[in-house]
Amino acid sequence: QVQLVESGGGLVQPGGSLRLSCAASGSIFSIYVRGWYRQAPGKQRELVARIFNGGSTNYADSVKGRFTISRDSAKNTVYLQMNSLKPEDTAVYFCNTRSVSGSDYWGQGTQVTVSS
Repeated sequence: QVQLVESGGGLVQPGGSLRLSCAASGSIFSIYVRGWYRQAPGKQRELVARIFNGGSTNYADSVKGRFTISRDSAKNTVYLQMNSLKPEDTAVYFCNTRSVSGSDYWGQGTQVTVSS
């Protein structure tokens, strides 16, 4: 089992920045990939960014060049730096971890609202 605790969401104006954090505990030795997903009202949950054990990363086309995923292995924490935020980035952001066995673990979600 892996437990995930997210922080860092909030209200920001268009063009602003936020940094999300996701701290993992439990069976962290089994982690294969860590990522961030988001779900806007009335829409399906979508992948935003992920980082694999080897360090490679994937980003949704809509956030490339604006968002950066990173990790601090010593703190078992993954970050999502979000710059140049747009109203369409408004969503609940979920931290995800997938183990080598294929099990998915989710955080509780944190609201990001981009509005003037």
